[in-house]
Amino acid sequence: MLAQYSNNGSSGGGGATAILLVIYFAVIILEIAGIWKVFTKAGQPGWAAIIPFYNIYLMLKISGHPGWWLVLFFIPIVNIIVFFIMGIDIARSFGKSTGFGVGLVLLGFIFWPILGFGDARYVGPAAGTGTATPPPPPMPVS
Repeated sequence: MLAQYSNNGSSGGGGATAILLVIYFAVIILEIAGIWKVFTKAGQPGWAAIIPFYNIYLMLKISGHPGWWLVLFFIPIVNIIVFFIMGIDIARSFGKSTGFGVGLVLLGFIFWPILGFGDARYVGPAAGTGTATPPPPPMPVS
């Protein structure tokens, strides 16, 4: 009596599920478009954003890390650390802050489109230099 199941043919959440799927796919497409634009800004082929593993390899190149770091993404725990380092260095490669790089990792569906469609310019790989912004010109001697 307590565990009765009634299937009267009505589905209560079909419309809500369809709406959520549309929103989900829209967010995915927006993120892919943002990464595509970031690749294009960095002089890489945009279509690479949809190719698994190759897109990570190109992100490593854009951030200035060697390609063999791709192997580190297969090591548990290490992959999380490497992903944060790569995200921060990609942000720095576009003249953005460390906080923006953390945003690329944790809230990529928001930050990749901002980086791709915004006014950020690729200034070169940031890895190994600490920052990708060029030093200021020397002060004139008075």
